[in-house]
Amino acid sequence: MAAFLSSRAERVREQESANPLGGITSKYPGPRNEISRNQSLTWWRRVLPVIQSHRLTFVTAIVLSFVSLIFQVLVPNMLSNDIDHTFVKHVTSLHSDVISIVIVGLLAGATGIISRQFLYNTAYNVEADLRSLIYQHLTWLSFSFYDRVQSGQLISRANSDIRSVQMYSIFAPLIIVQCLIGVVAFAFMLSINWALALISMIVMPILYVVGIKMRRVMFPISWITQSRLAEVATIVDENVNGVRVVKSFAQEEAEINRLADAAEGVAWAYIKDANIRAVWSPWVQNLPQLGLALVLLCGGWMVVHGDLRYSEILAFSLYLLMLQAPFMMLGQLVMMGQRARASAGRIFEILDESPEIVERPGAYDLVDVRGSIDFNHVTFTYDNGAEILRDFDAHISPGETVAIVGRTGSGKSTVARLVTRFYDVTNGDITIDGHDLRDLTLTSLRANVGVVLDEPFLFSISIRDNIAYGRPDASLEEIEAAARAANADEFIVRLPEGYETIVGERGYTLSGGQRQRIAIARTLLLNPPILILDDATSAIDVHVESGIYEALRGLLKQRTTIVIAHRISTIALASRVLVLDEGRIIASGTHEELLESEPLYSEILAQTTSGEES
Repeated sequence: MAAFLSSRAERVREQESANPLGGITSKYPGPRNEISRNQSLTWWRRVLPVIQSHRLTFVTAIVLSFVSLIFQVLVPNMLSNDIDHTFVKHVTSLHSDVISIVIVGLLAGATGIISRQFLYNTAYNVEADLRSLIYQHLTWLSFSFYDRVQSGQLISRANSDIRSVQMYSIFAPLIIVQCLIGVVAFAFMLSINWALALISMIVMPILYVVGIKMRRVMFPISWITQSRLAEVATIVDENVNGVRVVKSFAQEEAEINRLADAAEGVAWAYIKDANIRAVWSPWVQNLPQLGLALVLLCGGWMVVHGDLRYSEILAFSLYLLMLQAPFMMLGQLVMMGQRARASAGRIFEILDESPEIVERPGAYDLVDVRGSIDFNHVTFTYDNGAEILRDFDAHISPGETVAIVGRTGSGKSTVARLVTRFYDVTNGDITIDGHDLRDLTLTSLRANVGVVLDEPFLFSISIRDNIAYGRPDASLEEIEAAARAANADEFIVRLPEGYETIVGERGYTLSGGQRQRIAIARTLLLNPPILILDDATSAIDVHVESGIYEALRGLLKQRTTIVIAHRISTIALASRVLVLDEGRIIASGTHEELLESEPLYSEILAQTTSGEES
């Protein structure tokens, strides 16, 4: 058994190293690179490694975009020459001139289309990489992180914030290429008439100042907008997951008002953003028009006095119109940049979070497990300062089944979370077969310790896949055997699709007892040498529970088991009972011994029994 678990842990690690995200194999190969961990870098430099991992398609898109724009820049110059050679000097024919311009136009269009295809391909792959990196990092973070962060905030940052960063990271270089083409166009303008070219650039210093001002005012409102979008996502997430509570207390109107208030906050942020754009965008978009007016005024004067040909001022005007596109995009670039900067900061708040539960250097696998567990003067305090366990000291022998009994809040469930290293002890240590949990690899530890929680979670997949979640390669016969051991087979076979029945979100199409039995089957299928039942039958009818325990009795003889207990029927599984009060073990013995010697134990059982009877 231990050898099987060791090899299984090794297979899990191999799969994770091959595909860190796990899950079903798809055409998407997964992220090729991570963001930079150097927090002193600017946000775009931290994202750059992800973009560089797609440099082939990205560079191809940029080069083709540059080529397309070069073709476009050639057209005004060709038009000027054609006018001179065809209409003035009569050197070439109009037919050949038109064909030349059409060919250049077609080349510009073809390269532009291919460029956009490569660009969008890169954009969506970068977005997928960023989203995968966030999800991968979330799977590594410790439970303490989820204790203090709202799920809606995480959903928002993995969606709208990533989209903002992706759009800027990909399209900013494209806009810069447009600006570079503006430089090429300006070079042609200089070749036509350097004085007129300089006159057209008079507005550039003003545009620079406007861009700086615009960037400063856009960043705060961009951060507020993304934060308020996250608030809306949080409220929606809570209402979807808590819809039964909302309806039970008839609080639909109150929740609608809460969402309306949050939506109004988002609307205010968007309106403020629109007002800022309304004030500053016209400057960026219309200042080039002033340059065009100056060119027409001065250029017209030069034409009248014979210093400039008609064909040259026509080409000059077309080049100046080409320069307006980069100027208009410049304003959009500033606004996109500030939103991306705000979004990147919110994303980095997650990616820069370090997991508290990590493997020590030199961590080794837990193999050949006998199942001896020692709690050596353990103290544990949650991040909020609540001390749960105080000098918790206990020894559990291999193959022993021990029940832990105590009042609500005494720390029973915390014991289960510490054995699986969901949290680390504050003081003292916990060992399995003499190995400190902190010296073991997490994969091998959790492969050897199975936990059934008091609030079972099921995925929106089939019952068969839910039971086989920890062992996707399990055969149907093994799945059915685990379901029978958990007394779940009887209700599963009565469902319309049997084991292929798809459960609703979180399994709410099933009763609480049915969900708990599937959760027990899921853990039993792993066949771990150490099993923890954290009040795992609290939602199950007493008669059904007795059937489960009859099936479990034989299985528990083969493993070390910790039972977090409330019911006498659950305690009956154990050969020994630990009584927990205010984080300390105050008594240990058999059920009969404790009934005679420990008043608190009798009081706890009396309260539980009266609660079940009522």
